[in-house]
Amino acid sequence: MLSVLFTICMIWFVGKFFIFGLKASWGIMKLLCTVILFPVILIGMVVGGLMYIAFPLLIIGGIIGLVTSHS
Repeated sequence: MLSVLFTICMIWFVGKFFIFGLKASWGIMKLLCTVILFPVILIGMVVGGLMYIAFPLLIIGGIIGLVTSHS
């Protein structure tokens, strides 16, 4: 009986840590994408001569940022 209870608690404990790990990794990926990856892609597009694509993406991102800001 005790081993069944221990197994159930262990599955619950591991499940909680798994969910926590998923949430943490999702937050880190969002931060990395918005701070590092997207600006590097936009700069690369400008350097590569794709200003006509990079500029509208920058405008759309700015509008979305203004609309979703909580200030």
